[in-house]
Amino acid sequence: MSNAPAPSTRPHWRRVALWLAPALTAAVAALWWLRGPVVEVYELSARDFVQTVVASGRVQAPYRVDLGAQVTGTVAQVPVQEGQQVRAGELLVTLRGEEALALERQAALAVTQARARLRQLRELQAPVAEQALRQARVTLDNARSQHQRNTELFARGFIGEAGLDDSHKSLELATAQADSARRQLDSARPAGSDFAIAEAALAQAEAALDAARARRAYLQIRAPRDGVLIARSVEVGDVVQAGHTLMTLSPSGSTQLVVDIDEKNLGLLALGQPALASADAFPQRRFDARLSYINPGVNAQTGAILVKLDVPRPPAELRQDMTVSVDIEVARRPQALVLPLALVHEADGPRPWVLRLEDGRAQRRDITLGLRSGGWAEVRQGLAAGDRLLATLPGPASGTRVRARAASAVAG
Repeated sequence: MSNAPAPSTRPHWRRVALWLAPALTAAVAALWWLRGPVVEVYELSARDFVQTVVASGRVQAPYRVDLGAQVTGTVAQVPVQEGQQVRAGELLVTLRGEEALALERQAALAVTQARARLRQLRELQAPVAEQALRQARVTLDNARSQHQRNTELFARGFIGEAGLDDSHKSLELATAQADSARRQLDSARPAGSDFAIAEAALAQAEAALDAARARRAYLQIRAPRDGVLIARSVEVGDVVQAGHTLMTLSPSGSTQLVVDIDEKNLGLLALGQPALASADAFPQRRFDARLSYINPGVNAQTGAILVKLDVPRPPAELRQDMTVSVDIEVARRPQALVLPLALVHEADGPRPWVLRLEDGRAQRRDITLGLRSGGWAEVRQGLAAGDRLLATLPGPASGTRVRARAASAVAG
C-alpha cells in the first residue's frame, strides 16, 4: 500500500470560480436590464387651476395735482414738508402781500366813494331836483297866466306888441326851465342816467375790490383736496413766478397700479379681471386689484402694453411710485388635470408628448395642452387622473422597461 499523498483540489475550484464570476456578473447585469432603471414618476391629479399673467409696475394715483402760484411774489412761509399728509384747505405756501394789501385798501376806498355818490343822488340830488321842478312849474303857470292876460289886453289895444312879445318870451323861458328841472329829476331817480352811471361806477369799484381780494387770496396756496405731498420745490425767500409748479399733490382715495404687460398676452386680458398684488417692499402682504384700463396702443420700443388696475382697499403701507408685482387672473379651470411643464416634451411644438408608465415600461403619449401658468399646464386630452408620468427629462426611450419611484419634488 502506497503512502503517497492525494492530489490537491484547490487548483480545480480556483478554475471553477474564475469561470463562474463572469457568468454571475452577466446574469446580474441581465437581470438589471430586464427590470429596467429606477425612475421618478409623477401621478396626475385634478385640481382647480388658475392662469395668471405676471408683471411688475408702480403705484400711482389716477391723477396728480401740480400746485403753483397764480401771481409773482416772494415766499414768506412754507409750513409743510414733502411726504406729509394734508387736508383740503390746509395752508401750503404763503407769499408776501404788502402790495396786494395796499391795492385791496385802495379798491375798498373806491367802493366807499361810489356808494356815497349813490347815497348823494338818493338823499340830496333827487330831492333838490324835485323842489326845483316844483318851482319851475309854478313859474311856468305864472308865465302862462301873464301871457294870457297880455294877449287879451293886446286884443283890446291896452298894450302894445312889445308887451305881448315880452310875455311870450317869459312863457318860453319858463317852459324851458320846467323841462330842464324835470329832466334833472328824472336823471337823479333810480331809472335815470345819473343814477345808472353811479350804479355802474359802484359795480366797477366792487369788481376791482373783488379782484384785489382774489389777488390777495392768491398769496396763500392751499390744498385743493386731501392727499400726500409727493414733491416740493420751494423754500422761504424764493421769488416764484406765476404758473411755476411749487408742489405736487397725490390725492387720497382711489389708487391705481400702472403695469407693462408683454404684448403676447394681449389676447388674454379683459377689463374687470381680478388680480393679486404686493409691494416689493412687503412681498408677504398681498392685496386685491382689478383691471380697469388697457392702453389701445403698443409701445414700439419695448413691445409692451400699459394697463392700469384699481385698488379698492389700498393697504396703509402702500406709497406713491412703489414697485409692485401683480398676478392678473386671466382664466380659471375647476378640477382640471394639471402637470408640470418640465415633464412635457416639445411643449411649445405642434405635438407635445409625455412618457407615461404603462405595465412597467415608459411609453410615449401625445397630449393636448390648455391653460399654462407658473410652469404648470392644463391637460385637455391624452391623459387621465391617476396616470403616472416620468418626472425627468429627457428620460429613457419609449418602450424601455423601468422601475418607478415616487418623485420627491417636481419643478414647474
